[in-house]
Amino acid sequence: MTCTFVFILRFQFQGSGLQRSLPILHDTINRITNDFNGLPLCFKIANLGCSSGPNTFFVVTNIIDRVHDICLENNCQVPQFQVILNDLFENEFNTVFRLKPLPAFHSKLKEGKGNKCGSCFVSAIPGSFYGGLFPNESIHLFHSSYAIHWLSQVPQGLKNNKLNICMAKTSPTNVFEAYRKQFDKDFTKFLAMRSQETVSGGRMILTLAGRSITDPTSKDCCAIWELLAKSLDMIKEWPTPGINTAYFIRAIIEPMMAAHFGNTIMDVLFEKYQEHVVDHLATNKGMNYNLVISLIKR
Repeated sequence: MTCTFVFILRFQFQGSGLQRSLPILHDTINRITNDFNGLPLCFKIANLGCSSGPNTFFVVTNIIDRVHDICLENNCQVPQFQVILNDLFENEFNTVFRLKPLPAFHSKLKEGKGNKCGSCFVSAIPGSFYGGLFPNESIHLFHSSYAIHWLSQVPQGLKNNKLNICMAKTSPTNVFEAYRKQFDKDFTKFLAMRSQETVSGGRMILTLAGRSITDPTSKDCCAIWELLAKSLDMIKEWPTPGINTAYFIRAIIEPMMAAHFGNTIMDVLFEKYQEHVVDHLATNKGMNYNLVISLIKR
């Protein structure tokens, strides 16, 4: 797949990041329409690492909205939509399909588009996106938000990374090389799989955490994880209340932390983490750097 452009965006939380990346998303859909000389009868969209929260259908809704606008501008028929959600088997897919996200998504489509809304079929394919997920040449648009920077496994050779849960300033040199090799392996496999599964002329948009400088231990990306490691070392102390950042990080990292340290310490751990985040933000800007990458299959 060919990279058409890369944007660096600075923002705090996923919802804000998705909102700011919409111009890139709209431009990508415009390009798909031009390359295909129109739209397919059934426009197939895959959301990789979809999670099960309120942002699960945010991008999909905006994709469908933009397609509707294009059809209205060109006086052409709105296609059907096939939306495929993907995440690991541990994801709460029942939450997506039984509770608020999916019913709210369908209600919003019907309310906003009425009878002009193309049929939308939503399904889920659980599994790691570091392997094959879809038939060859079957997807028109892949989208992944804040998922692809997670590795498929813990890199080998980290036993000497003591008192750290990630790359840190105190990490030995071999730790940085281990993480780099694992990411190279994973990302290469990811691109190879998606290249097979994307139709010719299809697109992929990836949003992932980044940093402003080359140093992998910079505060841009590692500060929140070093604070979490510090919290692990001090979970015997009872903390004071924290801020929303800690809840955001907990939603992301808790399953992985619980798998290593058990569920019993999670409440105390993240309460201590809240305290550390408050102290950190009192003297540091709470700004994150993120990458939005658009790719095309030639």
